Amino acid sequence: MPDVRYFLAKTEPDVYSIGDLARDGRTTWDGVRNAQARMAIQAMKPGDLVLIYHSGGASAIVGLTRVVSAPVDAAGDPKMTVVDLEYVHTLSKPVTLKSIKESGLFAGFALVRQSRLSTMEAPGPFVTWLKKQRPELKTLL
Repeated sequence: MPDVRYFLAKTEPDVYSIGDLARDGRTTWDGVRNAQARMAIQAMKPGDLVLIYHSGGASAIVGLTRVVSAPVDAAGDPKMTVVDLEYVHTLSKPVTLKSIKESGLFAGFALVRQSRLSTMEAPGPFVTWLKKQRPELKTLL
């Protein structure tokens, strides 16, 4: 899948968790109003993959989803862009922000640089590293 792009989207697990998405199968990813995060959502296209990151104290990548719709402005809110995501996989063991930082490889990645940014593109070298950390992702990413 050479044209697939990778993104990371944060959610607080007590608001909407990877378990909720696994149960629902599909969801509209909304609530993002930050301009930089909206640009990431606007760059998504069907088939792209999105890593789900639990924030709010968990601080870890916990699962994987696939973009299944083109991004659109939210009805009634021109400052919000939404996209539909489909559940793909829950990691058997989360990949913590601590382990990402300790690798020393991703100081330039928005996840490390901009802790408050909710949605971002995930760089290719990070995806390659992630596959090595969680071999279960090799066939999914």
